[in-house]
Amino acid sequence: MTAQTILRVESLKKYFPVKSLPFSRKKSFLKAVDDVSFSVTAGETLGIVGESGCGKTTVGRTLMRIYEPTSGRCWCRLDGNEEKMDNIFGYRNTQMRKIRHQIQMIFQDPYASLNPRMTIQDIISEGLKANKLVHDGQEMIQTVADIMEKVGLRPEYMKRYPHEFSGGQRQRIGIARVIVMRPKIVICDEPVSALDVSVQAQIINLLEDLRAEFGLTYLFIAHDLSVVKHISDRIAVMYLGKIVEKTDTDRLFKSPMHPYTQGLLQAIPVPDPHQRRSGRRLLIAGDIPSPIDPPEGCRFVKRCSKAMDRCHKETPELLEVQPGHEVACFLYPT
Repeated sequence: MTAQTILRVESLKKYFPVKSLPFSRKKSFLKAVDDVSFSVTAGETLGIVGESGCGKTTVGRTLMRIYEPTSGRCWCRLDGNEEKMDNIFGYRNTQMRKIRHQIQMIFQDPYASLNPRMTIQDIISEGLKANKLVHDGQEMIQTVADIMEKVGLRPEYMKRYPHEFSGGQRQRIGIARVIVMRPKIVICDEPVSALDVSVQAQIINLLEDLRAEFGLTYLFIAHDLSVVKHISDRIAVMYLGKIVEKTDTDRLFKSPMHPYTQGLLQAIPVPDPHQRRSGRRLLIAGDIPSPIDPPEGCRFVKRCSKAMDRCHKETPELLEVQPGHEVACFLYPT
């Protein structure tokens, strides 16, 4: 039986207006996300990777409607109707409140994302109260205690405050705040990048266990390829607001096709010095261009060692060049 698509994003754009120079009539925009499309099936983890500033976090925040999209559509299957998908970008605020608990987000910084004046009990139960998912105080306390045990925290800690916990424990609190809502889709915005390496492994394993237990669907945003490789079923590589390659995880690491993806994988440190010296490494030269004034044609053209004349004039579309493998590059005719 084929898994159903639970989330489908079509032609998503998010532009931020930029202050113009005095006496200038030209309006400038920072093109954080520029025509991004992808889909996620129920129970799957789709990883989104790329350099800092490529727009991956903006994708997550726009799907959550923290940022309002400039254009595009986001189709979700959330209300239990197996035949119907709704475009949540067309929802009013009142409509979004009714489904907000079904799309949740784990934030990057466990220190900034928790209110320091609230107890852990209040932080975890805030969404339950707002969405009226519990009937009385006793049920709420029991629900909080149960979810704290699920994420590896002792229930007797629920009266403590965030400053009394380590970074890893704080991220567990953030995860508990999300999972207690019983969401269908969880957007993980670099949930382990601010943690020690040993703690990162614990949090990744916890997320995998919770996905299996509660049937969650993850959109996992990260810049660490080794983390994404461990948790993701498929990976979408972003560069300067666009997806340049998308395929399943094993295929991406074994046979990357886009020059940018190849450069990212070559940049992963190799512990064996003999292996590191063998072969010619494909390094990405230069810095990422400004999203306010991106290059014409292919976004990667100024840093690509394989660029052709066509790359300077035309923008490659993300097309399927092999079954299940999509690439936005003129090197691969369809």
